[in-house]
Amino acid sequence: MEDRTRQGASEQHARDRALVERALDGDLDAFNRLVELYQDYLFALTVRVVNDREAAADAVQEAFFSAYRNLSRFRGDSFRSWLTRIALNAATDVLRYRKRRPADPYPEWEDEAWQPPADDSEAPERTAILRSRSRAIASAMERITTDQRTAILLFDVEGYDYHEIAEMTGVSLGTVKSRIHRGRLALRELLLPEMELLQD
Repeated sequence: MEDRTRQGASEQHARDRALVERALDGDLDAFNRLVELYQDYLFALTVRVVNDREAAADAVQEAFFSAYRNLSRFRGDSFRSWLTRIALNAATDVLRYRKRRPADPYPEWEDEAWQPPADDSEAPERTAILRSRSRAIASAMERITTDQRTAILLFDVEGYDYHEIAEMTGVSLGTVKSRIHRGRLALRELLLPEMELLQD
């Protein structure tokens, strides 16, 4: 299983590098293909960082502009990691300039289109519990620091390792580990009143 995952990542890197090479040769369709491949992933990540769909869309758009302008600087093994770093920087800039807080910071968690198709046998009570659980987690995530939230999303949701996160966020390995550890402790504290809801 691990070998298959590694092979899949290797094929993804090779595909992305080939598209980057074509884009550098002036093939705009190749860059547009990279946009298609990664725009949903970047939006899903940045919307959780900035807590605002419009701001996330702005950050993603800026990330792709920046990536296109700096494409010749791409040297890494993983285009996805390189693009993630650019998007996180863009999201940080958006956070600096936007003060407005949304009423619903994680709207996609309530959007049926983002959910897997429900089993016909799934009881309404179970669906209500899952939604309440999502809301509780979203609310707790909103209350920890942006740095902690970003580190936890990259590590626990996106599956990046400590070294990759350190490179993406421009901080030391120790800082990454500290942010994840402190963020988890803060989340645990915030979610204590909801423990019954969070248990299966």
